[in-house]
Amino acid sequence: MTSMEKRATLSLASIYALRMLGLFMILPVLSLFTEQMEGATPLLVGLAISIYGLTQALLQIPFGLLSDRFGRKKIIIIGLILFSAGSMVAAVSTTIYGVLLGRALQGGGAIAAAIMALVADLTQEVHRTKAMATIGASIGMSFGVAITLGPILAHYVGVAGIFWLTAGLALLAMLVVLFVVPNPQKVSTHRDAELIPSQFSKVISNPDLLRLDYGIFVLHLILTASFVVVPLLLRDAGLLPGRHWLVYLPILVTSMAVMIPFIILAEKKRQMKKVFIGAICTLVIADFGLSMLHGELIGLIACLWLFFCGFNLLEATLPSLISKTAPGDLKGTAMGAYSSSQFFGAFLGGASGGWLYGEYGAIAVFWFAAALAASWVIVAAFMKPPRYLANMLLSLDAVSAEQADEFSRQLLKIDGVEEVRLHFEENAAYLKVDNSVLDKEELQQLLVQWAQI
Repeated sequence: MTSMEKRATLSLASIYALRMLGLFMILPVLSLFTEQMEGATPLLVGLAISIYGLTQALLQIPFGLLSDRFGRKKIIIIGLILFSAGSMVAAVSTTIYGVLLGRALQGGGAIAAAIMALVADLTQEVHRTKAMATIGASIGMSFGVAITLGPILAHYVGVAGIFWLTAGLALLAMLVVLFVVPNPQKVSTHRDAELIPSQFSKVISNPDLLRLDYGIFVLHLILTASFVVVPLLLRDAGLLPGRHWLVYLPILVTSMAVMIPFIILAEKKRQMKKVFIGAICTLVIADFGLSMLHGELIGLIACLWLFFCGFNLLEATLPSLISKTAPGDLKGTAMGAYSSSQFFGAFLGGASGGWLYGEYGAIAVFWFAAALAASWVIVAAFMKPPRYLANMLLSLDAVSAEQADEFSRQLLKIDGVEEVRLHFEENAAYLKVDNSVLDKEELQQLLVQWAQI
């Protein structure tokens, strides 16, 4: 990467992380905060936790398309303003309805698609996958930090203080956009990073991609429904809210350590389907255990640890499966549908978790989660074993449209190149390659030959 590409990648990853940090810090403490607010019911408390997912799901695709027309940075700034405004509304609210409005506004700052498009504008084709992976890692880190930091901050500054801090983080992110993120020389469409509306029907008609969309929908529904009740159960089991981080921190650290050998088994040993289904079964067992042991602190902690072992593994493997399954020139569209499914799942998780808790108690929440996870096991059982192919982008600077067939034919003759899709309007070739057998030297020689023609 050039220094400009590194600056673009790290600064945009920081913007993404600051925003996600603000959203996730509130997750382990909001039900404790809103429980006693004027007008609060379990359903409304659940909605206060999850309503950001509804506005996020509805607006992320329009925001991405608007960034094509009006410029990436302008749309990102508008999204951060909405996010900051929502945080301030929630911070000053004294009723549950004010928190609902604030959280909905937070989700309205749906800038994920615009950020990914700007990353693509600012990086060369050969470095784009690395840049996207850096942003993905920043999201995972922000989740772990936020879940641990939320209870600590709530103890010292209150939940209103967390909302004020979140507003400040959004303002900091605006400064990064204005003064650190480079300006792209041109705004282009990138099929590996953006949703293409004309291609959406191909994505939603692909059974393998739909299975993965259902998976992320269920995963985040279960997560959000669980966090409607878990903070309350920890408190009722005798653990003061300010000490909840003593549960979350070791659970997250050790469960992520446990995840590593399974990732290696899935990717290096090519046992992805077995590991994937095993992780979903872990969720079923964990939620079943939570339904039985949620009244005991030790049992609650043990089952939470098991849950996060499965959750972290699935959160890491699902995007990898999307990347492996979607054709190279449909990856951005596939990820758009996947992200929308994730946020709709989060929204329905809070709503269903709150309603079930209010009507039938915590046991109903965990039985519901276990049943959904079991349905996912059935859906995943019919998935095809994934092709262990990576995405590769090549520039078409040295190739004319008239030479497309010959260029594709020569690429496909190289060991390890499995799929080639050329898009001259984007000046990009989207390849699917098997890195374990790819003849990189032959590929490089071919590209040099075409550059000399």
